This record gives sequence, C-alpha cells and structure tokens, in this order.
Amino acid sequence: MRSRKTLGIVLVLLVALCVLAFVAVKDGGSKSEPKATGEKAPSGLTAIYHQKLSWTDCGASRCTWVKVPIDYERPAGPTLRLKVKLRPADGGKPRGVLFINPGGPGGSGVEFLGSFAGSASRGLRESYDIVGFDPRGVGASTPLKCLNDKQLDVFANSDPDPDNTAEIAEFRRATVDLGDACQANSGELAAHVSTVEAAKDMDVMRALLGQKKFDFYGASYGTQLGATYATLFPKKVGRMVLDGAVDSSLSDEQQGIGQAEGFQRALSAYIADCIKSPTCPLGTDPVAAESKLSDFLQKLDQDPMKAANGRLLTEGGAFYGIAITLYDRSYWSLLTKELTAAFKGDPGFMLTLFDAYFERNEDGSYKSNSGQVIYAVRCLDSTDPSSLEEVEKSIPQFEKISPAFGRSMGWGALGCTDWPIKSANKQIPISAKGAAPIVVVGTTRDPATPYEWAQALAKQLESGVLLTREGDGHTGFHVGNECIDGIVDTYFVKGTVPKAGTECKPS
Repeated sequence: MRSRKTLGIVLVLLVALCVLAFVAVKDGGSKSEPKATGEKAPSGLTAIYHQKLSWTDCGASRCTWVKVPIDYERPAGPTLRLKVKLRPADGGKPRGVLFINPGGPGGSGVEFLGSFAGSASRGLRESYDIVGFDPRGVGASTPLKCLNDKQLDVFANSDPDPDNTAEIAEFRRATVDLGDACQANSGELAAHVSTVEAAKDMDVMRALLGQKKFDFYGASYGTQLGATYATLFPKKVGRMVLDGAVDSSLSDEQQGIGQAEGFQRALSAYIADCIKSPTCPLGTDPVAAESKLSDFLQKLDQDPMKAANGRLLTEGGAFYGIAITLYDRSYWSLLTKELTAAFKGDPGFMLTLFDAYFERNEDGSYKSNSGQVIYAVRCLDSTDPSSLEEVEKSIPQFEKISPAFGRSMGWGALGCTDWPIKSANKQIPISAKGAAPIVVVGTTRDPATPYEWAQALAKQLESGVLLTREGDGHTGFHVGNECIDGIVDTYFVKGTVPKAGTECKPS
C-alpha cells in the first residue's frame, strides 16, 4: 500500500517493521570470498558472467559491486551497478549462499541482511553465507531518481480518494508527473527496472558468487521476484522459500480487491480485540467503531489536522499511518496509541508512523527511493492496467468490502493506467517447469498478500509446496511461529521438503 495507489501494499513494509523491531546479531566468521562458477554464459553476456569482483570489508561483512546491463537486449550497452553484501557463515564450511529479498518493489536487501540474520537460527547461520542485495534501481545500487524530497512529500500526502472530475484528473496527472520525472532524471534506467530484468540480475549474481543452484528467501514482492527467477531459470533453482506470496497473474483491479479484503480482515480483527478494552478509542461496538474510523478519514479529506510542529495530517497520511500497524499483530498497540491521540486532536504519532511507512526522516528527507521505485517496477510489469471506466464501476464493490479503506484501494487500480514509460519486459506467466520443490508460505489473515494468493502461487509453480501459517500479520517466517520457523529452517539446512498442505497453528 505504497503512496496513493494500492500498488504499494505489496511493498516494503516488512523493511519498515524490521527497522522498528531490529534484532542485533554478530556478523559471521570466515571472510573467504566466493569463487565464480566460470560457467558458459548466455549469448552476449560472457563479460558480465565472467567479471572479476572486488570485495571490501563493510563491518564484519564483505561487500562488492556487480555490473549488469541496463538493457539485456543490448548486453554490450550501458551498465549499472548492484550493491551486494555477504555475511559469512558462523564457523565451519557453509553449504552455500542464501540470497534474500525483503519485498517491495523497492526494498533493500543490503539493509534487510542484519535483521534477517538477527532472527535466523544458529543452524541457518552456520549453513549459509547470507547475501543481501539491492535490486536494480534500489538503494545503494544504481538508483532510480524521480522526485525530490519536497515533491515526494506532496505526492505521498495527496488525496487517495478523489471525489469529483477535477480531483480524478489531478490524481491521474500525479502519476504521469512521477513517470516523467523518472524519465527525465534517470534516462534509460527508468524503462529497465522490471521484475524480469531484476531476476536476470539474480542469475548473474548466482554465477559470480559460485553457486550452481540459487538458494533464495523472498518475502512479499520478493516472492514475485523469486517465482519469476524460477520460471526463467528453473534448472538453476535450489532451495527456495516464497513467503507472503504475490499472485502476479491477477489484474491491478483484482489485486486491489484481494488487498481490500485482506486489510479489512486485519482491521476487523484489530477492532474485535480493541473493543474488549474500556479504553479503546473506537468504543465498544464493532459497527460503530468501523464508522468512527471511516468518518475520521473522511473528515481529514476536507479538513487536515495540524500537528504541533505545523505539519498537516491528510487523509492520505492517516491511511498509511494506520496501514503500517496492520502488518503485524504486535503493532496493534501502536494503532490504539495513534488513534487515541488523533481523536484528541494530536496527529503527531500518526505522522510518525506515516514517516516509518515511507522511510521519511524527521528533517523531511527520505532514507530510500522505495516510495517511487514501486511505481516504476509495478507499472513496467503491468500487463492489464485498468481503465478509468472500469475503476469507477468497481468502487461500490470496494466500498462494500471495506468501508474504511475500500474507496482508496479501488482508486489504486488506476495506478498504472497512465504510466508514461513503456516496457518490453512485462511480467511473465509463472510456471517454473522442471524446478526443484519451491516452498510457498501463506498466512491466513495476511493483510497485504492475502492467503488466497499463496494458494494460487503454489498451484502456478509446477513444483510449488504450500505451507500455511494460521494467524495475523504479513509473512510467516521469523514472526514468532515456531512451527513455521522449524520447517523452513529444516528445508534450508537439510533439504527436507514439507508435506504439501502442512498447516501451522499459532505458537
């Protein structure tokens, strides 16, 4: 649920939550560097697959840069750099390299590495050199540049729920302006940050880090990235876990409907829990609670609330400040805190959570470009953007699904309709025919990537194996479920594939 369009719900919230709940762990042991496989490269890519990497210390980890073509159709053309960070395994000789991606599009694997390793079991840390990388256009890799900080502030705070013809036109114009800015400030790169191209980059990294097989953990959008890799390079798939699955076969509107249902389930679960307390800011009646929240958002649309420092809380700001707390049950207390304050006229804490969602610093700068990368990637991938007429027709259905979030999510389906940059690398159908078993983890009340998407992805993958976590929150691994953690660890460390349909109850 990034920015004004629902595109970003699949996004990097996992990263934001990891920052809030970071668990420190020492870096690994040996600083030996992987040796390239030296395998025969795909046509035209010999120089790319056989490049020599230069490793440097970055803390107790090791870092390097990988060069890849901006456009794989022109392998001898301009290149970009990918930032790669390797945390050596703890003692002994690791079985290989585990690549990780936190989601997005726009999530930094380099930043994710510390929190992932901090949550990993001893067995996993001893078995693998763990590698985080920033995909093309993201973070420390050659970045996609679009809006400046002030322009992004305006974009992020704009109305997610246009009410009339003029507001709809403004809504659509904002997307065009963002795309035009990406084109103007990033040139050729703006048309080449698709998922297919990022997956091809991962195969380059696999070979350069000496891995005949690609072992991978991907969360949220990382599941789309992993599934795309597996479809392009099925024989190269090693042990792969796709957690919090994205169903890339759905249209933008269908994804929006799924996420509206998912976030409504999460909101309803929060309300049912909150109203048990006499201090719940939404009262004690579930129907009245939902109405109170909807009315609050609607009022902000007309009359933004001013914080003590002069910042305004808009409907869009509140929308994301609330959404971030629904990604994990442990953050429900933050939602109670922000609603209690906001209903008393103090929007400060809600703005803080809005900032966490967008990785915005106190001084108004942004820690990353994730809030903009998501548009470029999703729109370059999009194979079926919705028309204005289709979106307008769907709004009543969205409202019925979610009184509080429905309209905003419904309008989100318009996110790629007017994207001005065209791509020759649309999302491909997922199959991974001939790949080794791929474990797909789905959580029954996941708000951002609904459980039904995990079921669908497991079926689309020829070798997909569905593993279910019954519970709340986004993704299933490293969120406190001992059953899921044990099964995934055993799969990565020993190669034991779980039985399809295995279900894990709350710990």
